[in-house]
Amino acid sequence: MVLYLLLAAAIVLVDQLVKWWAVQALGPGGSIPVIPGVFHLTYAENRGAAFSILEGRRLFFVAATVVMVVLLAILVKQGLIRGRFGRLAALFIVAGALGNLIDRIFRGYVVDLFDLRIIHFAIFNVADVFITLGGLMLVIYFAFLEGRLPGGKTDGEQTTDRRA
Repeated sequence: MVLYLLLAAAIVLVDQLVKWWAVQALGPGGSIPVIPGVFHLTYAENRGAAFSILEGRRLFFVAATVVMVVLLAILVKQGLIRGRFGRLAALFIVAGALGNLIDRIFRGYVVDLFDLRIIHFAIFNVADVFITLGGLMLVIYFAFLEGRLPGGKTDGEQTTDRRA
């Protein structure tokens, strides 16, 4: 459990350090082409969710994040999400959510900076990457892994059933 907490803290720390750098180095309107026309580091203030949906609903997002983090913690604690893969999926979502929650509380908006111009995608940040990855992993977990390994356990979880 300590390793999971350290990993979550590391993800939140990296997210916040990258956002701090974006504020300092890019600032409002700033952009650095890494691969011109393909990938840029572009400062953006997102006051909504993905693609700026529900813009200006800061308190809603703060409350929703707290509810989601608590719900995922309960699901893991009650064993409804188990095994390394399932717990890692939940951890990625929680760490990413906490990274964006910190921004919403202290800045009033989320700092985004990764700009995939080649596909005209929304500008995003480190926390968003982990939320998306964790969400995808959780779908895979519930669709393909949960309860399908011997003894009803998922990857890496030992069964205590010693019947032969």
